[in-house]
Amino acid sequence: MLKTLIITLLLAVIVSLFSGLFFLIRDGGKTNRVINSLALRVALSVLLLLVILLSLWQGGLTLNPTP
Repeated sequence: MLKTLIITLLLAVIVSLFSGLFFLIRDGGKTNRVINSLALRVALSVLLLLVILLSLWQGGLTLNPTP
């Protein structure tokens, strides 16, 4: 469940990245859609980081101590 949430958030960040690129090419940066895409991408990235940190803190994810 937790790993599925992390993968979903990561995919949402990637989709937001490419939608921002699409809006930049299509609109030429004249509208606010690129800025909105950037804001969404930053918010999703912060949420992803918080989910990972919380799951590490609570023991849902563990670090691999051996290479």
